[in-house]
Amino acid sequence: MSVSVDASKLEPTRITLSPTERVDDAFRRIAAVDRPEIWITLRPAEDVYADAAAIESRIAAGEYLPLAGQILAVKDNIDVAGLTTTAGCPEFAYVPDRTATAVRRLVDQGAIVLGKTNLDQFATGLVGTRSPYGAVRCSWDPERVSGGSSSGSAVAVALGIADIGIGTDTAGSGRVPAAFNGLVGIKATLGVIPADGVVPACVDYDCVTVFATELDAAAAAARIMAGPASRDPRSRAWPTDVRLAAPAQPRVAVPRDEDLTALGADYRQAFDDTVQALTDKGFRVDTVDISALLDAARLLYDGAVVAERYTAVGRFLDTAPAGADPVVTAIVGSARRPAGHELVADLDTLVRVKAQTRDLLAGFDGLLLPTTTEHPTIAAVQAEPIDINRRMGTYTNFCNLLDMAAVAVPGMPTAAGEPFGVMFVVPGFTDQVAVDLAARLTGVPAPALVEDGVELAVFGAHLRGQPLHFQLEDLGARFVDTVTTTDAYRLTALATTPPKPGLVRRGPDTGAPIVGELFRVSPAGLGRFLAALPAPMALTSVELSDGRAVVGFSCTHDAVDGATDITEFGSWVAYLAASRPVSTS
Repeated sequence: MSVSVDASKLEPTRITLSPTERVDDAFRRIAAVDRPEIWITLRPAEDVYADAAAIESRIAAGEYLPLAGQILAVKDNIDVAGLTTTAGCPEFAYVPDRTATAVRRLVDQGAIVLGKTNLDQFATGLVGTRSPYGAVRCSWDPERVSGGSSSGSAVAVALGIADIGIGTDTAGSGRVPAAFNGLVGIKATLGVIPADGVVPACVDYDCVTVFATELDAAAAAARIMAGPASRDPRSRAWPTDVRLAAPAQPRVAVPRDEDLTALGADYRQAFDDTVQALTDKGFRVDTVDISALLDAARLLYDGAVVAERYTAVGRFLDTAPAGADPVVTAIVGSARRPAGHELVADLDTLVRVKAQTRDLLAGFDGLLLPTTTEHPTIAAVQAEPIDINRRMGTYTNFCNLLDMAAVAVPGMPTAAGEPFGVMFVVPGFTDQVAVDLAARLTGVPAPALVEDGVELAVFGAHLRGQPLHFQLEDLGARFVDTVTTTDAYRLTALATTPPKPGLVRRGPDTGAPIVGELFRVSPAGLGRFLAALPAPMALTSVELSDGRAVVGFSCTHDAVDGATDITEFGSWVAYLAASRPVSTS
């Protein structure tokens, strides 16, 4: 297949660029790729440069902006104040006076909106061709679909025009384009990223998603966008028992052979290769029956839940606007038929499948799935617009219906060397676990998506590699760093099972710096941990050598009476190493 751009012109140089230089680069790339179908509205250059100059002034004034100068492509069903929102239909257009909370949070941290991107009209489709503004072509093969509905945002990122692509995902629209274009796509738990300012598709199952070329960039954007907002009554905060890390040896579920029959032969081999890669990286992998999830997925379009699409834009499409896509009009129009009792029955089914899914994934850290089934050409989709689109959503449609989160990343390529995408699907609010699993598969450091929690310092049996560390893993605690106390502490070896040290504060200059590890644990997890803590152990404020005071392990003073003082070793691990019998073999 032909490639539409000269790859040598698009090597990523933006990391070292100033905001103004990055804007220069973005406009240069737009000219180089010649993909006008990506954009519905491209901002005037003078406005974009003015934003870059304002960011540079904020930086010069000493402000820290984590997204300084990063270019943002926003799907055109999400409001940006002063820019027309069309949702892919010219007659629907309006100019909002407020920016969607998710986008505003990115802009507040230094991101620059470049423009509004093309999409499958009213976010209805997984192909990227259902738009009067043109079919968005795949970034690396213009004969193939880009994936939808967040097609323009994905391709803008894949071609290096934008650093962050913002889309929406109801049925897979933030994951399928990621798979086709070799990107990372994060679909957070419903409501974690506010969806105010979004033209609804299925309002109870819509969410704002992010594309990036790297996992850390996608996680950073999602982290900034996350958090409840008063303008979105469905928005939600991370719960107090949120898991903050995957375990050191994760266990992942994969579908049975019977559940993978929808895959084309090339995608099936690529999925098998990806599962093997998991095993090679130390994952424990087991097969499960996901047929109940696949059955639930059909309810999004074939069940009464589709009535939400009619509620969103059905009456508008009933007026037969000239720019309406006929396939979208047919799908939304059919959604007026379900009766109320049918919707109630479908919602009851979903509640039951949610319970089944909890049981199915108990003991697993996530479910690995192929993101989609095949990568069709634009011509094939135009000839068969419904069936291909339906098939492409086989593994994505159920996710929001069952209140699950997903992180889509590149898997092993096909035999022809083409991109193939997979996703880690996890129960709601375990998004960080999915990010960690994706990081291990792709061989990159795991970035923090969730930064809620309490820092806890440990100095003995709860250190990594020690016998009680599993207790922290069970709570989803996340390793932060190696730390050292001030010299106000002494360390003793207690007569406990398993062996533990006792850290006791004696006062400045009366002890020595003691090395430990710092973890972040959820507030509820810390409470559970404290409630189960056996005597003589205790949690108290511990002074670190960098001046911080954190919650940390200590023990009662009477417990160290008669115990062996091991302060001179500087850490529990060093003491254990020195205490091991020397081998004479």
